[in-house]
Amino acid sequence: MDAPAPVLQMRAISKRFPGVQALDAVDLAVSSGEVLALVGENGAGKSTLIKILAGADRADAGEIVVAGRPVRIESPKDAMALGIRVIYQEFNLVPQLSVMENIFLGREPAKLGLVDFHRMESDCAALLERVGADCSPRDLVLRLSVAQQQLVEIAKALSQDARILVLDEPSATLTERELDRLFALIRDLREHGVAMVYISHRLDEVFEIADRVTVLRDGKHAATASTSELTRDDIIRHMVGRELSDYIPSTVSRASEEVLRLEGLTCHERFRDVNLVVRAGEIVALAGLVGSGRTEVARAVFGADRVDAGRVIIAGQEARIRSPRGAIALGIGLATEDRKAQGLVLGLGVSANITLADLRAIARHGFIRQKAEAAAAGRFVDQLRIRTPSLRQQARLLSGGNQQKVVLAKWLFTECRMLILDEPTRGIDVGAKNEIYQLMNELCSQGRAILMISSELPEVLGVAHRIYVMREGEIAGELTREEATQERIMHLATGGAAA
Repeated sequence: MDAPAPVLQMRAISKRFPGVQALDAVDLAVSSGEVLALVGENGAGKSTLIKILAGADRADAGEIVVAGRPVRIESPKDAMALGIRVIYQEFNLVPQLSVMENIFLGREPAKLGLVDFHRMESDCAALLERVGADCSPRDLVLRLSVAQQQLVEIAKALSQDARILVLDEPSATLTERELDRLFALIRDLREHGVAMVYISHRLDEVFEIADRVTVLRDGKHAATASTSELTRDDIIRHMVGRELSDYIPSTVSRASEEVLRLEGLTCHERFRDVNLVVRAGEIVALAGLVGSGRTEVARAVFGADRVDAGRVIIAGQEARIRSPRGAIALGIGLATEDRKAQGLVLGLGVSANITLADLRAIARHGFIRQKAEAAAAGRFVDQLRIRTPSLRQQARLLSGGNQQKVVLAKWLFTECRMLILDEPTRGIDVGAKNEIYQLMNELCSQGRAILMISSELPEVLGVAHRIYVMREGEIAGELTREEATQERIMHLATGGAAA
């Protein structure tokens, strides 16, 4: 049988921004009832391509064909009229409104000139049941979990008769159980003829849910093939243009003197009696399920949150860290889980962000020396291979991987001896991940101490020399690299005995 005609075709799409050719004659096609994975390194052009499809950006050249008819998409309204819906990684929901008010915002059912709340609630309940969301139409969005908000976004798209659905990094903050539920929903939508573009850096997911894969590299179409015709290594090679023989390169621990020791650290509402040690020259992972207290411990060590009891010992001396400024003065850096909200000032340039944590190093008589700032930032841009058209480029315009590199450069600029990395590779591509792993190993070999929080078990097993596992706010166990397996970590994280 002949393959069905694509419901969406993007032909030879090109887009240029000042100093950057974002897209160069890119093709994409997806059929009804198909899941097409769109993958590529950060900066490969995925976001730009999707923004053009959604009407948020306009292409310089190329053609978009929907259901066999050439169309012009010049605004989000045009895209919606064509049945195109994009669910971005940052949701477009109003937190202070209810679920049903968000789903029908601007399209509220009316009766006698007034909003028909009864109909809106019943229609919303039917949509929530269809997507498997365990929340009420009247619940406020601000009280929902990330997974629930995502299902609300999908319900909203279905309420608008979406024929083409784009999911941008939908699994970035989901647990395994929530991801299983999402995949079940995607399979159901596929059965009902919805065409889906699934953007993800997690290649395991691509092979589990996608029918075909389109790979972008440096703004160009690199490959399109059925998932059955590809291997993980094939996709990586198309993405980065080279082999990654050691995707997660490991190093031998050079552990020496203690840099950080926690003794009985307690914040009664968040974590209790946390004891751990991190030495110079080693990478220690803090593993566990989302919500187990890992991030809260990191924030407490960095002085962002107060603790109720326990001791923080830095290089053998007890430290009373009452603020991030105090932590920085002690040589501690924290790359936060949410780089956009807490790690960067998105409106500032690359150089300003890199030097932000130690302005005294580039200031004289209270004024920043522009040349000194540019010289310092330029060294790290070169060292970390940060892709940016200039040092003045606003951080918000960089890809996720390059934003993360800017965050790391900020702490390297302070010459910190203890670096806490909270989900350091979340939402970035395999090539950028590999570079960050290489950097971590290099810092380790220089005698820096690294405490890494990660939800990706292959990352934990491949990078860490020792692993502490948290469960419900407590340390459930400690494993060496030799002892650790995914099964043992999950047993500890979920309450079982280490196998």
